[in-house]
Amino acid sequence: MSRTEAPPLPEPLRVPVADSHTHLDMQDATVEVALARAAAVNVKAVVQVGCDVAGSRWAADTAAAHPAVHASVALHPNEAPRIVHGDVDGTARQGAREPGGRAALDEALAEIDALAALDHVRGVGETGLDFFRTGPEGVAAQEESFRAHIEIAKRHGKALVIHDRDAHEDVLRVLLDAGAPERTVFHCYSGDADMARICARAGYFMSFAGNVTFKNAQPLRDALAVAPTELVLVETDAPFLTPAPYRGRPNASYLIPVTLRAMAEVKGLDEDVLAAAIYDNTARAFDF
Repeated sequence: MSRTEAPPLPEPLRVPVADSHTHLDMQDATVEVALARAAAVNVKAVVQVGCDVAGSRWAADTAAAHPAVHASVALHPNEAPRIVHGDVDGTARQGAREPGGRAALDEALAEIDALAALDHVRGVGETGLDFFRTGPEGVAAQEESFRAHIEIAKRHGKALVIHDRDAHEDVLRVLLDAGAPERTVFHCYSGDADMARICARAGYFMSFAGNVTFKNAQPLRDALAVAPTELVLVETDAPFLTPAPYRGRPNASYLIPVTLRAMAEVKGLDEDVLAAAIYDNTARAFDF
C-alpha cells in the first residue's frame, strides 16, 4: 500500500460532528470533493485555518463560498520571524525570504485584523509560540505576533486558535498576562494531564488530533481522559497527523470518525454521545 494513497472512508458516524482545524489548501482534493467525502461520514462542518496572509485570504474566500466551511485567519507562529528576519529560526539564510522588519510584521497583522472583521471568519489563529522550529532570535517576533493576535481576537469577538509546540509554559504565561479571549482553543493539544487541568480551569477548549491514536501518545490520552467533555474538540490538522492505522498517509476531514472513536474509548463514552458533545462544543467555540 502506497504511503501517498488516501485511506479508505471509515464507517460513517451516526451523529454529525465538526473538524475544528484543517488545511484544505494543502490537500490534493478540491474543496468540493473534500467536503463531499467529509459529509459522507457525517462530518458536517470544518474550520479552514490560514497560516499567512495569502492563506488567510483563501480561508475567508472559501468560507464565503461554502456554508460548511468556517474560516480562521492568522500568521502562524513561524511566519512572524520569517517576516521580520527572513527565516523561521530568526536568522537570514541564503535563499531565505528578504527580511521585512517590524514594519512588515505590522502590515501583515493589519491585513489579518481586516480579515478577522468579516462575518464568515470565526477564528483568529493559528497563532501562539513554536520553540521547535524557532531559534532564540525569533522568539521576540513570535511573542509580539501572538499578543497582537490575542488583541485582534478580542476586538472582533472571535475564537483564538492556539498553536503551542514545545512552549506550554510561555503560551500559558502570555494568555494570562494579555488576557485570553472569551473563547480560546488549543489546536492539536499537546500538553499533559496537568496542563489539561490548567486549561480546564481557565475554560480553554482542547482540540485533539490523530496523534492521540499513536502508540507513543499515552500522555495525550491521559490529558484527554481528564479534559472535561464540554471543552473537548476533534480535528484533523489535515493533511498532517493522520490517525492510526493510517499514520503517514494523507489526512483529510473524512477521517475524523477514526480519531473520534479512539477518543470515545479513552473517555469511556458512547461515540454518539461524544460526537454530539463535540459538535456542540465546536459550534460554541467558533460561534456558528
